[in-house]
Amino acid sequence: MSKIAITGVTGQLGEMTARHLLELNVSAGDIIAVVRNLEKAKPLADLGLQIRYGDYEDEASMLAAFENVDKLLFISSPSLDNTHRIAQHARVVEAARDAKVGHIAYTSLAFPEKSALGLENLHLATEYAIRTTGIPYTFLRNGFYMDILVNPSLHGVIKSGEFVSASAGAKVNYVTRNDLALAAAIVLTGSGHECQTYELAHPHPFTYDEFVQILSEVSGKPVKHADLSSEQAYERLVATGIPEAAAAFMTQAIYPAIAAGQFSFASEDLVKLIGNRFTSVKAALEQFLGK
Repeated sequence: MSKIAITGVTGQLGEMTARHLLELNVSAGDIIAVVRNLEKAKPLADLGLQIRYGDYEDEASMLAAFENVDKLLFISSPSLDNTHRIAQHARVVEAARDAKVGHIAYTSLAFPEKSALGLENLHLATEYAIRTTGIPYTFLRNGFYMDILVNPSLHGVIKSGEFVSASAGAKVNYVTRNDLALAAAIVLTGSGHECQTYELAHPHPFTYDEFVQILSEVSGKPVKHADLSSEQAYERLVATGIPEAAAAFMTQAIYPAIAAGQFSFASEDLVKLIGNRFTSVKAALEQFLGK
């Protein structure tokens, strides 16, 4: 059986992927969890996964972690310094090449050629680095997580009856983290994915007005959408208890990008990979609210 390694496996996406691999009948002993913090990996070890130490800052550790690996899921670094992330990614790619990994699946960014978020250069650079190795690859260009909308702050939104944004009526293509993890697991266990690029975004981008309509339906309580200017939205979010840093990120980075149409691109790739297990906005809200 192929040995499948996952980096960043103690993060949510990595752990979800590992659990989907188990559901797809991959033997736990054939899944290698590459981790920086061995203590955090204990729940995965309890499932029977192989645990190997690997740090993106230490190429030698990554080389050792990738020994006898047939397929690698390379999850991008969580660092906020994109210049530093490129250096980290280069170490991982070089280690994978030197370890003669058979196939690299990399979690990239959806539609990077059309993006101006500041993340696109990092992911395109990593994709090109992987291409230089000559190793068969799959670029899993992940859309932004539905978590941006479906998170604990929704309880306050439902209570107040108002959802605040500065989205200018534009559409978003968010998808659930779990769907992306399932897609990764399917790629790692399937065939025909070599040298393919998948844009893993929502097949039918939706507006925040449409989201609020679905939220009202699922919660059973009327919620309206206040589509404000970035300045007004920041003040309103902070007033409702949203941390200033989070409010600033949404109103200064995410919402301007949404308004500019950078989240409006659709793709059928995710649905083609996972089929009827795709999670709609309504299903995501029902799961979150326990409906």
